[in-house]
Amino acid sequence: MNDSTRGKIIVIVAPSGTGKSTLLDRLRQDITNLHWSVSCTTRPMRNGEVHGEDYFFLAKHDFEERIKNDEFIEWARVHSNYYGTNKQFVEQGLNSGRNLLFDLDVQGCDSMKAVYGDEARIIFIEPPSVEELESRLLKRATDSTEVIQERVKNARQELTRKDDFDFNVVNDNFDDAYKHLNSIVSDIIQGS
Repeated sequence: MNDSTRGKIIVIVAPSGTGKSTLLDRLRQDITNLHWSVSCTTRPMRNGEVHGEDYFFLAKHDFEERIKNDEFIEWARVHSNYYGTNKQFVEQGLNSGRNLLFDLDVQGCDSMKAVYGDEARIIFIEPPSVEELESRLLKRATDSTEVIQERVKNARQELTRKDDFDFNVVNDNFDDAYKHLNSIVSDIIQGS
C-alpha cells in the first residue's frame, strides 16, 4: 500500500480542565472522515457504553497477557485499571485509509512517537494560564480540593512539555481554539 492511501495519526494531549473533551466532541462531529481510536481497558463498562466503540473491555488477565505479548503501542495502569492502545487495531485502521484520532497523556504521546515518529502528529491543547485552569476546575465542581490541586500540579508538569509536540492550541476562547484545531487537523488529513 502506498503512503497516499494510508490513514493519518492525530493525537490530542492536554492537561485536565483545558476543554479538550468539548473540542474533541465538536471535531468528531464536524470532520466525518476522522475515526476514534478505540482503546482497551479493564475497567467495568458504564451504562450506555458499547464494546468496540467506547473501549474494548478486557479481563485483567487478558490485558496482562497482551502486555506480555507486546500487543500495545502504549499502556498504563490508572488506579486499579489498565488502559492501552492496541497495535493491530491501529495498523488495520491506518492500512485501510482511516484517519485515527487519539486522546493520550504525555507518556502515551512519547510512546506513539517512539513507534510512529513523524507519522504521528501531536497537538497539545493548553489553557491560557495555570490560574485559569485552576479556576475552570473549581467551577466544574466535580472534584475535591485535593484532586483539583493534584490536577493543577500535573498540569504544571505537562505544560513544561508543550513545545515537544507538533502543534499548540491555546484554549482561551473556545471558538478561536476550535477553529485553530480544526484547521490543523484538516491540514494533516489533506497531507499539508
